[in-house]
Amino acid sequence: MERVDLGDGLELSRIVYGMWRLGDDSDTSPGHVQAKIETCLEQGITTIDQADIYGGYTAEALLGDCFKAAPSLRDQCEIVTKCDIVAPMGRYATARVKHYDTSRDHILSSVETSLKEMAIDTIDLLLIHRPDPLMDHEETGAALDEVVASGKVRAVGVSNFRPWDCTLLQSAMKSKLKTNQIELSLKEHTPFVNGDLAFLQEHCIAPMAWSPLGGGDLVGSNAEAGLRTALATLAQNNSVDSAAIAIAWLLRHPARIMPVMGTNNLDRIRAFSDALNVEMDRETWYELYTAALGREVA
Repeated sequence: MERVDLGDGLELSRIVYGMWRLGDDSDTSPGHVQAKIETCLEQGITTIDQADIYGGYTAEALLGDCFKAAPSLRDQCEIVTKCDIVAPMGRYATARVKHYDTSRDHILSSVETSLKEMAIDTIDLLLIHRPDPLMDHEETGAALDEVVASGKVRAVGVSNFRPWDCTLLQSAMKSKLKTNQIELSLKEHTPFVNGDLAFLQEHCIAPMAWSPLGGGDLVGSNAEAGLRTALATLAQNNSVDSAAIAIAWLLRHPARIMPVMGTNNLDRIRAFSDALNVEMDRETWYELYTAALGREVA
C-alpha cells in the first residue's frame, strides 16, 4: 500500500478506512470491529478515520472497546478523529441547537474525551470538522498548537474548509495544517475546478476525500446512466467492480488524494485495495469526467 508522507514523521495509508457507519452495524462487538481493522491491515490500510460525532457520539467508544480487547492493534494504526460539531444527542443532549464550537475549552475537552473513548494515549491527526462562523482564529490556532505541544495530538488539520478558511486559521498557528478532508468524488467533482484542490496542491497539503463513492450513488441505481455504464465497462475490462474504478479515478490525480472508504461489509473492505491495481491514463480519466459532467469539457 502506498503511503502519504504528511511531514514531521506522520504517514497515512493512501486508502483510509472511515468509521462513520460503525454504530450502524448490527454487530458492534469488539471482535467484529477487530475483524474490520484486521481486514484493512491485510491490505496495508493502516489509517482509521473517526469523529466524535460519529454514531451519535458512540463510534469512538466502539473502537476503544476493540483496542481494549486487542491492544496490539493500536500500534499498527494511525488514528484520525475530528471535533467541533455539537449536536443535541449523546453527551451533548442538553444542547439547545446544533452548532460548532472551536473554542479552546471545547477543543481541549474534546481531545481528552476522544483519548478516553478510544482508549489511546495519542491522536495521530486531529481535524476541525466543520468551519465555524464564530471561530476566533487566534484562539483556535493556539488551542491546536497547544494539543500538539502537549503530545496528546501528533498533528492537526481541517475538514470541509475552503481555501480562505485554511489561510485564516493557519495564519494564527505554528503547527502546519496537514490535511483538509473534503467531499470529493465523480458525483461531487467541483473541487477539481473551484480552487479547492489547487489551493491544497499549492500548499503541499494532501487532501482526504470523504464520500468518494457519492454516498453509494456511484455504484447503485441512482448513478446517472452514462456514468454508470462507463464505470461498469471499465470495471469489466479491469476485472474489478465499479467502486474500484471510481476510487482509481481519484487516485489518478496528482494531489495525492486519500479516499476515506466506509462500509461495515467485510467483503467490500477486502476489495478496497483493488483500486490500486487499476491503471488509468489521461483519456480514460477524462472519459469518466465527461460522463460525470454529462457533457464534454469546453
